[in-house]
Amino acid sequence: MCQAAEAAVLPGVCVCVCVQLVNKMSLKTVGTALSRTLWTRGSSTPPPHAPPAVLRANTVNRLSSTCRESAGGGNTTEQSCGSCSDRPGDDVQSSGEPPHRSQPGEKKRAKEPAGAPGVTGARRRLFTSTKAPVDQRSYLWSRYNDTKRLVHDLIPPGACNSLNSNTIYANNEVNLAEVDIYGFDYDYTLALYSDALNTMIYNTARTFLIEHFKYPEGISKYDYIPNFTARGLHYDIQKGLLMKIDAFHYIEPGTVYRGLSPVPDEEVIELYGGTFHVPLQQDSGFYGKGPKVKQFMDIFSIPEMTLLAAANDFFITNDIEYDPVHLFKDVSEAIGMVHLKGYMYKWVMEDLDKFILRGEETDAVLHRLVSQGKKLFLITNSPFSFVDKGMTHMVGKNWRDFFDVVIVQADKPHFFTDCIKPFRRLDGNGDLRWEKINSLDKGQIYKQGNLFDFLRLTGWRGSKVLYFGDHLYSDLADLMLRHGWRTAAIVPELEQETKVACTNRYALNLTWLQALTGLMERLQTHRDSESKLVFQEWQNEREELRVMTKNLFNPQFGSIFRTCHNPTYFSRRLCRFSDVYMASLSCLLNYDLNYTFYPRRTPLQHEAPLWMDQLCTGCMKTPYMEEMSHIR
Repeated sequence: MCQAAEAAVLPGVCVCVCVQLVNKMSLKTVGTALSRTLWTRGSSTPPPHAPPAVLRANTVNRLSSTCRESAGGGNTTEQSCGSCSDRPGDDVQSSGEPPHRSQPGEKKRAKEPAGAPGVTGARRRLFTSTKAPVDQRSYLWSRYNDTKRLVHDLIPPGACNSLNSNTIYANNEVNLAEVDIYGFDYDYTLALYSDALNTMIYNTARTFLIEHFKYPEGISKYDYIPNFTARGLHYDIQKGLLMKIDAFHYIEPGTVYRGLSPVPDEEVIELYGGTFHVPLQQDSGFYGKGPKVKQFMDIFSIPEMTLLAAANDFFITNDIEYDPVHLFKDVSEAIGMVHLKGYMYKWVMEDLDKFILRGEETDAVLHRLVSQGKKLFLITNSPFSFVDKGMTHMVGKNWRDFFDVVIVQADKPHFFTDCIKPFRRLDGNGDLRWEKINSLDKGQIYKQGNLFDFLRLTGWRGSKVLYFGDHLYSDLADLMLRHGWRTAAIVPELEQETKVACTNRYALNLTWLQALTGLMERLQTHRDSESKLVFQEWQNEREELRVMTKNLFNPQFGSIFRTCHNPTYFSRRLCRFSDVYMASLSCLLNYDLNYTFYPRRTPLQHEAPLWMDQLCTGCMKTPYMEEMSHIR
């Protein structure tokens, strides 16, 4: 490919497009096809809002330039391509003048050696036009139209339909053949709950806030708003602001809310000292609980964020003076009372069919693991009566036969860091026994304890253990960083986010956004007044595309995995604390237990995407195992 072609390849062509192409042709053929598509286009149609100068420039033809490459022995090969320069005077020809072609009988120009005199094998571009260049504005819009047309041409219909929400995604290489012991959290891991539970938690905590903490009755008028918030958001305790922060501690513009209303970006910058950056010392600590900012990392925190937003909104709209710090503390205690007083456990146990989802899939996973000789254990913060009721509903009365060790009310994350609390055994009625624990026996139920005694009594250490949980801090962080266990994160939001990523609208918006960004990067050397006006229009369109893409996931906060272009703070922690992640435990049914998960070698910023292994595993449909086909 000529040098200009290398420089102008679209940077944002969706990976899914490559998947479609790779299924039909070799890597070399893909490169040839993309090159032809990019460099054999001629005319273009300006957008309806383009100025008259751009409409006139639509008839402009491209210069025919020759890219000569050394073929050894002084011979050269010629390849006709489009524009080989970002300068309008070099690659744009006036309307009505087709590129010069040799006529019969006309003497051809003698071939010149490649490169400058005295230099062998270097590339050289020859320009044959003597026409005056078109104006900068017309040139830029011409490049814009060429790029936009190519984006539409290169995305086949349904290009991203191959994404599969039942895929297990790898951050680190994991060989299941080396895993002998599988450990599980209970809530949102073995047991997935319906959204109705969030509504119940919100309503009850709101009642506590009014009756116990004596907050105004007017707050009762604020009903629960599904999907207003999203997991992984940060809350500025002193300012009463809910926001989304990226992996570099920068607030994403347009995602800061005071109550139920967005805060203008200009005000956010003023509040944070002229920047969107949140200093590290203010940000949440290791477990998401900083001195001034808290990160909400688990799914149970969604009702808490919504109640904080509603209460803030009530005080603001009614012009009532209040302290955001007191409000945060009271809402947190009200939410905690729902759990501590056992309300949530009572609701679920009274209507298991309403609140517990996909229990048959959990049953299938446990049966499969045990049938292949794997050891299983359960460590949960929930009480035994609650776990027993749910597991009996999903698996049957003999559910304890699947587990070699069962630990309830473990008090994670302290279970993984402290070495003080001893294990206590529970009898068949759930009452505490008094004898010293010298072994952890199958069929028994244990309470509290600590990981250090657990390791001593079981000998289960290192990478032969794989533990599944939904909370990145409480379930996974210490196990990976301190003890070398393999970790698997359960991220139910993946299912919905994958559906959005599979839509043609998302694929087109994202690809054009990336292509437009690349176009602006390449042409930013045009700094005359006309060009600046064009760039401002492009920048406005780029901002609109970013908002449209964000709104497809969540109108307030967008995807839990990405800000505009960076990973979110949540996504960064997900990659740091989990070897693999998936939408639900049932994803295991799609894989053989000798399967090896390989992380995709995505190119770093300074690397060229020369290999096809950067394609996401989610683009490859994984055949369902027999157990899965019966369930679904």
